[in-house]
Amino acid sequence: MPPSRSSPPELRHVDPRIWRACAGSSVQIPTVNSRVYYFPQGHLEQVCGSTPKLSSLVLSRPLINCVISDVHYLADPRTDEVFVKLLLTPVETSRLPNQFLNVNGEVEDSDRNKIVSFAKVLTPSDANNGGGFSVPRFCADSVFPPLDYNADPPVQTLSVTDVRGGVWEFRHIYRGTPRRHLLTTGWSKFVNQKKLIAGDSVVFMRDCNWKMFIGVRRAMKAGEGGGDSGRWREPSDGGAMKGEGRGRMTAEAVAEAAEKAARGFPFEVVYYPRAGWTDFVARAVLVEAGISTYWAAGTRVKMAVETEDSSRLAWFQGTVMSAAVPDSGPWIGSPWRMLQVKVLRAQLFELWLFIVIRASFIWRVVDRSSK
Repeated sequence: MPPSRSSPPELRHVDPRIWRACAGSSVQIPTVNSRVYYFPQGHLEQVCGSTPKLSSLVLSRPLINCVISDVHYLADPRTDEVFVKLLLTPVETSRLPNQFLNVNGEVEDSDRNKIVSFAKVLTPSDANNGGGFSVPRFCADSVFPPLDYNADPPVQTLSVTDVRGGVWEFRHIYRGTPRRHLLTTGWSKFVNQKKLIAGDSVVFMRDCNWKMFIGVRRAMKAGEGGGDSGRWREPSDGGAMKGEGRGRMTAEAVAEAAEKAARGFPFEVVYYPRAGWTDFVARAVLVEAGISTYWAAGTRVKMAVETEDSSRLAWFQGTVMSAAVPDSGPWIGSPWRMLQVKVLRAQLFELWLFIVIRASFIWRVVDRSSK
């Protein structure tokens, strides 16, 4: 009798404050009852493997008005990556609600509920199985509890909770010449169990009561199908795949969601916040502002990009080279990636990501999807 397969690990819900700190400040998740647009074309970019064949109905609706009906903040039970499940309900334009809890579509945390966080990309030394973790001074001063610098050496044991509820103990010491902050005992065990490699990031967090948390962000390796196939191969819940295109969606899951959306039925999507991925569920006010903007070749624009340590947003400036929706092909009239912007090199972007700085001459971008 063949051995039975073990049941998949149970998904764990994550405190939204911890989730947002792990995902990064540049990730904005719409709240329940907020108005959004769903872009099947953008959803397809997260497909693992071959692109599914979509019906003519889906292709005729490149953007779909929806309302967020439910939001679940979750952590992947195998990789510790945070992701979100959104339940969307398509609605007719004339019946769309126009309510957001605030301009960002998220509930603002009060100072009492704020999470202080710091992210660091792991160096080869940090990810060495037998080594320690070099703690940046800002992280030690703002996230870790204060050390007693009168002790010789200054040392303490940190108790840190991961996104799956596991508790880890790290020895934090201040030593060396020149002196620096290090995590020693306990760190190698964490690296081994979480299968961390150089290029991954760790996020240290604390709440107002000095309870500490830790999260991870997995590196995206070029030429590996968008993921680390050697580390993660098992399928996860919600239609996401580990391995080839880790964190991306299966073709079947995307096709099913797009078909339900086009037919006006409630549907569910899974979104892993990753660098370089654009939100395929975007706030309606931003999309409508972008579509109604007069764009032109020569228009100066800027876009906010989060720094590696999540400490601030850096502004990248560029120049619009062209703006046009396709009038042929499968996605006629789609505004998805309709702006070609020259930053370091010419790239296609979604128009709602940018803020106009200065325009030279202008023309109207027509929303052909309304025809």
